[in-house]
Amino acid sequence: MKVESLVKIIGSDFYTGVPDSQLKALCNYLMNTYGIDPNHHVIAANEGNCAALAAGYHLATGKVPVVYMQNSGEGNIINPVASLLNDKVYAIPVVFIVGWRGEPGVHDEPQHIYQGEVTVKLLEDMDIATFVIGKDTTEEELASKMAEFSDVLSSGKDVAFVIRKGALEYSEPVEYSNENSMVREEIIRHITAVSGEDPIVSTTGKASRELFEIRTANGQSHKYDFLTVGSMGHSSSIALGVALNKPSTRVWCIDGDGAVLMHMGSMALVGANTPSNLIHVVINNGAHETVGGMPTVASSIDLVAIAKACGYPYAVSVDSFSALDAELIAAKSRGLLSFIEVKCSIGARSDLGRPTTTALENKENFMDYLSEL
Repeated sequence: MKVESLVKIIGSDFYTGVPDSQLKALCNYLMNTYGIDPNHHVIAANEGNCAALAAGYHLATGKVPVVYMQNSGEGNIINPVASLLNDKVYAIPVVFIVGWRGEPGVHDEPQHIYQGEVTVKLLEDMDIATFVIGKDTTEEELASKMAEFSDVLSSGKDVAFVIRKGALEYSEPVEYSNENSMVREEIIRHITAVSGEDPIVSTTGKASRELFEIRTANGQSHKYDFLTVGSMGHSSSIALGVALNKPSTRVWCIDGDGAVLMHMGSMALVGANTPSNLIHVVINNGAHETVGGMPTVASSIDLVAIAKACGYPYAVSVDSFSALDAELIAAKSRGLLSFIEVKCSIGARSDLGRPTTTALENKENFMDYLSEL
């Protein structure tokens, strides 16, 4: 189905969401049509943030907003759906568009398998009426379902369209870029060169895939790294948990700007605990690159100032490899909680692979290594 048909049939003029590769057609359509426009399209920090923003839109306009997201974000919307939107509370109608990663019977990555199994059930448990859109769904079927959903929405309830892989089409390309020159994979290569045998916790998406391939290319063990393949936004908290319980071991966290924004309260927790053995590196390309390259707000905020305000005793931003190397070496010997923002370009090589070990193997190897330290 052409994404233009979906948008026309839904009939809303306000969309907010967190980008998803399964919804790339919709994301690109919104970027081409609206860009980032507070009156029509806002990319939010996390899915719960989207639900609340949508509620505010409805309160101000009386219109029905649309929230789009990957199904992994359902966990983030449970609280605002149950305690804000629900018809037993404020009865705020919202249309959710959910990309169905890990659909049963469709091959996907391990972090999506269980989420895929419970995607529709979670929506139904939240009293959200659901309709699945696949490649064969017709405009007539969608229009008929939307007519039914209009009655549901008018009663103050929420509805959801669950999008199967390949169900939406959009022919207009969108190119995402910035003016930064440093490439993320090379940044990670520099980090591993300095970190040596120190344990690393890496964030969701391409960063962890690149770290895995760098270790393989170097002939190094993967035991040093915990690859946070899911649970976006929580890598720094995982790293904090490791650092607090291994106080004599230096721990590195390789993070991304989208992940930091998704659960920024984690930085306050890290700063408040001030572990002297943690080095937090945020690779900032101002984009949700792993799912397509749609922008985050990280290009227009001061992450270093935020880190300092959260209690990090040392925080710096770099935009060259010479400056990066100097800061990595200094952080390794400083013995002080450190924050390093690295300005990064958008893009990755087309043949980037995925980890060849299972998530469980990764966990067990990492734990075995930590037990030796």
